[in-house]
Amino acid sequence: MSDKIINLEHVSIFHHKNMVLNDVNLQVMRGEFIYLIGKTGSGKSSIMRLLYGDLPLKQGDANVAGFNLKTMKKGEIPKLRRKLGIVFQDFQLLTDRSAKDNLLFYLKATGWGEKSKMEERVSEVLTKVGLGTKGFKMPHELSGGEQQRLVIARALLNDPDLILADEPTGNLDPETSNEIMKLLFDVSKNECAVVMVTHNYSIIDRFPSRIVKVENGKVADALNTSTIIEI
Repeated sequence: MSDKIINLEHVSIFHHKNMVLNDVNLQVMRGEFIYLIGKTGSGKSSIMRLLYGDLPLKQGDANVAGFNLKTMKKGEIPKLRRKLGIVFQDFQLLTDRSAKDNLLFYLKATGWGEKSKMEERVSEVLTKVGLGTKGFKMPHELSGGEQQRLVIARALLNDPDLILADEPTGNLDPETSNEIMKLLFDVSKNECAVVMVTHNYSIIDRFPSRIVKVENGKVADALNTSTIIEI
C-alpha cells in the first residue's frame, strides 16, 4: 500500500476547453493534513473536482487513493468516491430525514446491504463526531456546528483514505470552527489524509499545517501564513 494518497505529476486541468491549471505537481501522504488556498477562481475547486473524479484527466499522470485517474473508466468513479470523504460548506444534508437516516441513506447509496452492519457503522461514526445521542434529530434541529459534524460523520462512513473538505468552517462561528478543526485533525491522525480548502488564515495560524497555494495557474507549497498575500 503506497504512502502517497495523492500523486499528481505534470497535470493540466481543464474546465471544458479552457486550461485552468498547468503542470501541477502535488504529493499528499497518508495521514497528512494540508490547506489548499488561493484567490476565488484560482483553480482550487477544479483540483478538488479532479481528485474526486468530477473532471476528467486530460494531461499528466494522477493517482488518488490507489486509482489511476488516467486509465480509470467512468464506471469506476463510484469506487474511487467510496475511498474518499467529501465535506461541503453548505452541508448538503437530506432535510426530510433524521441524522441517522441521512447516514443510512448514504450507506445504501454506496453499496452497503446488511442492515445490522449499517446500523452499527452509523452508531460508530455518530459517537466519533460527538452526536451519539442525536441521531434521531432532524437536520434543522441541529446547530450549524452539529450539522457540520454530521457531514463529517457521513464522510467517515466508508473509512476513507482521503477527506476533501471545501471551506468546512465557512459558515461557522470561531468557537465552533475550532471544534470542527480539532475533529478533522483527529481524523488525520488515523492515517486518513485531509485536504482542506480555506480562506480563513486565522484558522491556519491556530491549527498550523502544510499550506499549498494555487496562484497564476500554478500550485506550490507556501512556507507559512506570512508568505501569503491577503486574498
